[in-house]
Amino acid sequence: MSAVSRIRNRRSIGLARIRNWSRGRLDGYAAGWRDGYRLGACGHAVRLGAVMPAVRPLHILFVATGKGFPYSPLDEAVTVTLKGMVARLTVTRKETVVRDAAALRPDLVLVLDGLDFDIARVDAIRALGLRTAIWFTDDPYYTDITSVLAQHFDDVFTLEQSCVEYYRSIGCGRVHHLPLGVHPAVFRPLNPPPERRRDICFVGSAYWNRVDFFDSITDYLEGKNVWISGIWWERLQNYKRLARQIELNKWMDPKETAMTYNGAKIVINLHRSPYDAEFNRNGARINAVSANPRTFEISACATLQMTDIRDGLSSCYVPGVEIETYASAEELTAKIDYYLANEEHRQAIALRGLYRTMRDHTYANRLDRMLSLLFEQ
Repeated sequence: MSAVSRIRNRRSIGLARIRNWSRGRLDGYAAGWRDGYRLGACGHAVRLGAVMPAVRPLHILFVATGKGFPYSPLDEAVTVTLKGMVARLTVTRKETVVRDAAALRPDLVLVLDGLDFDIARVDAIRALGLRTAIWFTDDPYYTDITSVLAQHFDDVFTLEQSCVEYYRSIGCGRVHHLPLGVHPAVFRPLNPPPERRRDICFVGSAYWNRVDFFDSITDYLEGKNVWISGIWWERLQNYKRLARQIELNKWMDPKETAMTYNGAKIVINLHRSPYDAEFNRNGARINAVSANPRTFEISACATLQMTDIRDGLSSCYVPGVEIETYASAEELTAKIDYYLANEEHRQAIALRGLYRTMRDHTYANRLDRMLSLLFEQ
């Protein structure tokens, strides 16, 4: 190569580098502006919607699930929230709850989940003249167990609306519908790194109704920027076709889940079936009409959520305004295509969903409602 050719080659490379640098700078500026604008709008929605309940002069003895992950985030959310809402909170274990209740004589002994709680313990606490309450976190999927346990508590709280009348019908005197909520310290708007950004994601276990549904949209998902994470997804008929897009047999912790939601333009929510005989203990075949906890967690991340329809969903969010719904695989894929092509509309719904979540669906909202029902009515 001649000297002139070498000079021209270097000049050409230099110009290409300058063009690439300029293009990267412009693209980076645009992406940074979009991310900054989104986080600023989200911060405003959070501030507008946030509710600070009054502190009550109560002593609560709280029995956490003690089960470890994935229940430990629930234990933490309730513990942290209650600490800011009552004059005194004591956290105990089911093994020591009777002793602690007798020594401390709290205003309330609150049990979370309680599927492995010994009935003799709650009877012993009530024999002390102390008030008891239980908050069921998995209704109606294990009602064969909870139906026996519920009858031994003064007050029963259930996240499933259909279980309220069921518990009353078997002799429970005071039953209240109280969904789980969102812990805003964890599930909140974030700025995910580039490698966490995707068009579509789903996080959850591959129960059989979910397997059937995702089998029906394999052709659609195969060519999309999609990420699926959870256990049992090897059950898919066409697992190999989606394997590169599936994080198999992993339980993401809440912080990683929140980052995953934030990194997606659209998060799919598909409720598990209440009639799955392999995994459920629901011999009474009670239907599920209430939104699952994931509904609130996704919306708290200011990401557009597309969920299958449940009768109780409209009492939590306005479909088409604060959340999006689908009744079939065809409707889901059509709406995904629409919202991926209409960024402003997608972000507007996600932002309104964030505001509604902060206003109505945090653990502070839920526990304020619980204490009001127990001590003010």
